[in-house]
Amino acid sequence: MEDKTDDVSDDEDEDDEDYLVEEGEIAGDYLEQLLDVLDFDGDIDLDVEGDRAIVSIDGGDDLAKLVGRKGEVLDALQELTRLAVQQSTGERSKLMLDVAGWRANRRTELGNLGAEAARRVLESGEREELTPMTPFERKIVHDAVAKIDGVASESTGVEPARRVVVVKA
Repeated sequence: MEDKTDDVSDDEDEDDEDYLVEEGEIAGDYLEQLLDVLDFDGDIDLDVEGDRAIVSIDGGDDLAKLVGRKGEVLDALQELTRLAVQQSTGERSKLMLDVAGWRANRRTELGNLGAEAARRVLESGEREELTPMTPFERKIVHDAVAKIDGVASESTGVEPARRVVVVKA
């Protein structure tokens, strides 16, 4: 007798990926129109990573303006893009937007920051409070700390001053 549960699961995974590709295409169209209005150059790349669409804009000279100070413009643009997708699909989007590799670079920096803080806490035994971060940034630091045995991390404080604290486990 044949087990059909694997077939159903594969179909659901394929449907989820198709939906995320559709989200990415809607976001790409929206961002392409925005770049045209701003008269900015940029190539839009679409990808699916886990349970979210990843949209990135690369290659233009003016793109730093779309990142802003500490990624503030990028965060706002990501929310606008998510709203445009939601308007089209009727579903809340979790898509991630990157411009000029800023988020990818920031992810690397924050991973290194978390690992370095964890090593210092292991050596000294003293807890270490990091500077306030966005939820996106804190998650990356928590993930980096979790990879190191003997330490743990927690978030403390209230937005926008919420921060990661690394402690000996």
